[in-house]
Amino acid sequence: MYTAKTKDIQVVAVPSYLVEQSNPAEGYYVWAYTIQIENCGQRTVQLLNRTWHITDAGGQVQLVEGPGVVGEQPVLAPGLVFQYTSGVVLHTPSGIMSGSYEMLDKDSEEMFDIAVPTFSLDSPLQALRPN
Repeated sequence: MYTAKTKDIQVVAVPSYLVEQSNPAEGYYVWAYTIQIENCGQRTVQLLNRTWHITDAGGQVQLVEGPGVVGEQPVLAPGLVFQYTSGVVLHTPSGIMSGSYEMLDKDSEEMFDIAVPTFSLDSPLQALRPN
């Protein structure tokens, strides 16, 4: 479990390697990751956009940007939690993901970024886990 907190918004990431969907012989490694976003503050916020930097063991970086997460732009009133699960495919048995969410303070109309904790993607098939 990996955690980051920015401006009273806590983000928790939990990755898991999907053995049944991966095919190491073909260089195809699949992970699911569950993200929980909790509004620990006093203002209502909305997640507008996401940015992900996905780096494999060879240093190859994928940049993923776009509106919302899993087709949603959730609004979180104080105390509310939004959780979703998504996935990523790499061609190496390990990597890392880092990112941010662009948020809107619904009360002040201020836009701000919050950090998603950097998390490791490590296959249990790999003898040495560098991340």
